[in-house]
Amino acid sequence: MSFDQFKFDMRLVSGIRSAGYEEPTPVQLKAIPAVLLGRDVMGLAQTGTGKTAAFVLPVLQRLLDAEAGKRGPVRVLVLSPTRELALQTHDSFIELGRQTGIRSTAVYGGAGIAKQANESRKVTIVNATPGRLLDLLERGEIDLSGVDTLVMDEADRMLDMGFMEEVQKILAALPAKRQNLMFSATMPDEISNLAQNILSDPEIIRVAVTVSADGVDHFCCPVPLHLKQSFLKVLLDEIEFTRVLVFVRTKRWARRLAGRLAKGGLAAADLHGDLSQSKRNRTLNGFKFGDFTVLVATDLAARGIDCSNISHVINYDMPDNVEIFVHRTGRTGRADSKGTAYTFVADEDKPRLAEIEEELGYGLDIFYLDKFNYSAPKPDFASHSESNGSKKRNSRSKKKYI
Repeated sequence: MSFDQFKFDMRLVSGIRSAGYEEPTPVQLKAIPAVLLGRDVMGLAQTGTGKTAAFVLPVLQRLLDAEAGKRGPVRVLVLSPTRELALQTHDSFIELGRQTGIRSTAVYGGAGIAKQANESRKVTIVNATPGRLLDLLERGEIDLSGVDTLVMDEADRMLDMGFMEEVQKILAALPAKRQNLMFSATMPDEISNLAQNILSDPEIIRVAVTVSADGVDHFCCPVPLHLKQSFLKVLLDEIEFTRVLVFVRTKRWARRLAGRLAKGGLAAADLHGDLSQSKRNRTLNGFKFGDFTVLVATDLAARGIDCSNISHVINYDMPDNVEIFVHRTGRTGRADSKGTAYTFVADEDKPRLAEIEEELGYGLDIFYLDKFNYSAPKPDFASHSESNGSKKRNSRSKKKYI
């Protein structure tokens, strides 16, 4: 299979080749033909499946077919839950449509609203977070009367972040006749109801929630709750990595853990929803380009991370369900590279791990650090980190978790 089967305009073919795309992913194979036909689409797909290109490419093709204006008015609206995802989608439109001349912009909070309002008058595609877009609408600074394509990306995250009221107001400002594309990793009742209200006879596309055994090695790390900090530091001392993404449950703990790792001599930073836009950009760029090699993040903040060389993902806090597990661990092992994912499991986490393994259809191998004292009392993190600075390969044993 290749992208040739879609008979894209040669200007798009140039963008596909420039991006290094060779074969369409399963979600692209299913979604692109439906979008090209003008169908509404409900796509159930996780991060890392290629869903962005699954709508970017056919949307650009339809704009070319319709000979849409390259500098406005707005014809395509993409709603995203986070600033990072809105920027990432905007970048995809620019990269894949570079030869088309079609203009795109990103609209999000934390940046100058006057500049964004001015840019939105000169583009055909707007990638927006709901809050900032609603601000522009209420100020009369953006005209959405010409929108004929709506994309709702990561709809479940918009629900989690409390954006549904803003989304409903935005929907009310759009023309009734339009193509609607909705993508979501999960389908809670609220998203199902929203889909029924806005989608007309949609093409339903499901991409199975799986983790490629070829791309990612998965390990379960049994460790007492009070020793997770010590275990993490020793683990990072002993493995060889390029970039490590550490997932925690709360913003407060992201700050604290990153600070303690940094005091222990690691190039660590934190990423969470309380950061200013400039700080978030500096952190993301620092991680992407190697200024930071360890990033401690919450689930929502990690959406939109565009970094292909993450060698390890660590679930410091146990994910709540298999969808979150897949979202997290799918950050490594991308682009035909190998990755490793470690999941820390305290005694109280074992029931949840068993549920995740049942959903995945396989068990995680157990990972032990032979020289780690699993029965130690609660340590002093700073002194422990100073005494474990040497980097050495670990001796480990593996067995199936039962």
